[in-house]
Amino acid sequence: MSVTPAQLRDLARRAQDLAAEVRSVCDAEPAGSPEHDQLRAARHAADWLDRGGEDLQRAAGDLARLRALREQVCGMPWGVCPEHGNTLSHRANITECRVCHRTWPQDRAGKPCQEMVRWKVTDQAGTVTRMCDGHVLGARAVLQGATFSRLDAEGAQA
Repeated sequence: MSVTPAQLRDLARRAQDLAAEVRSVCDAEPAGSPEHDQLRAARHAADWLDRGGEDLQRAAGDLARLRALREQVCGMPWGVCPEHGNTLSHRANITECRVCHRTWPQDRAGKPCQEMVRWKVTDQAGTVTRMCDGHVLGARAVLQGATFSRLDAEGAQA
């Protein structure tokens, strides 16, 4: 199981709630009492809990951004060889590219493509489809008048 941004945000909230609870307990002691002065370390711990909560919130955001980039997969309804396109054959639960002979241990052609999006393809009607390198090879061969725009690593036009 991998950690999720929601789990990190929950931990951050719990750290900040705990910091507030520590402060509440410490503040319950009357100022000037011997106990009040001895709770300085507890108040300091509450500050650290707040900082930890802030760090967890930042980590949750970073993880969410990373996952969003990673989840920008082609998603076309069939898989392809990332280098040669629609050149796959499948037998005995192994898929092989007929050009480079690279293999995958499943029916790659029978499942949605999981390669990273690298292209924005706009057909003559203005429909935009985001595709991986392998699917663009096939699209170039069949889409007359389409525009092919290479995307940078963050999905913006290069």
